[in-house]
Amino acid sequence: MNRILLFLFGISIYFLPNDPIYAQTAASLAQRLGYPADAKLLIIHADDLGMAHSVNSATFEAMSKGPVNSASIMAPTPWLAEVAEMAKTNPSYDLGIHLTLTCEWVYLKWGSVASRDAVSSLLDENGYFYDNCESLGAHAKAGELELELRAQIERVKALGISPTHFDTHMGCLLHTNTALLSTYLKLGREYKVPLRLSRNLVATLPDSLRSLITEKDIVIDHVYSATPQDFKQGMAAFYENILLNLKPGINEIIVHLATKDPEMRGVTYNHPDWGANWRQADLDFFKSNRCKELLRQQNIQLITFREIGKLTN
Repeated sequence: MNRILLFLFGISIYFLPNDPIYAQTAASLAQRLGYPADAKLLIIHADDLGMAHSVNSATFEAMSKGPVNSASIMAPTPWLAEVAEMAKTNPSYDLGIHLTLTCEWVYLKWGSVASRDAVSSLLDENGYFYDNCESLGAHAKAGELELELRAQIERVKALGISPTHFDTHMGCLLHTNTALLSTYLKLGREYKVPLRLSRNLVATLPDSLRSLITEKDIVIDHVYSATPQDFKQGMAAFYENILLNLKPGINEIIVHLATKDPEMRGVTYNHPDWGANWRQADLDFFKSNRCKELLRQQNIQLITFREIGKLTN
């Protein structure tokens, strides 16, 4: 299958002629929202609301005092009720659903929102979600997958929260197999909310998965997320580099916020990646004056998934 090489904003990217990210550039999305084509637009998004009290308090603090302007909720997690209470007093916040089918922690475990008997293919021998995407993909039955994800969405909505977007914990719904991605896309289209889809993420998918995404799906320019290597080299340096080199279009930075308190050290026991120190480093940078200064100096405009959601109607 032939591919076309485009040079967009100085980056070489391969596209298929019938690819939605070939027909739908970030500039055109920005213009459809009323921004000039050269605008540098950014969502600063915190994952994992509901996972722990430390995550909730740090995230809502960052949203009230800093540039973090979007977050997503994990419906199966133990601190969901606190999120719902916080959301009541902040109805304008951009809150989506972090669709969750895995649980990677050693001792903090969660399982399905739907009845275990109805979604048993999603659960391990102890009744918890698997701790990795590969095991999920190998065992999940499509009907049970959709049933569970709908249960998560409806649980959040029943708490009085209207989700502005959906994204996927550990990326499982995006890159694992066609059943997972098909369900992810189906729910985004049905509920008429944008999904976490970007040109750089979609470009990594095999053709069998890429072909499921159509021109009706919102595909932003770029999603940035730190890796364990970035953490080792310093989070502040990683995020500064992104902000100093951000390209025009619609971009998203994914962060994971918490304080390195005893709760988070217990939650992330024996799991330094995305652990307590990682989350504290994220929080420190995005509360810092340096972050605010860079946003201002680089003329970066913050937008939300709520705003992008206007394009789904």
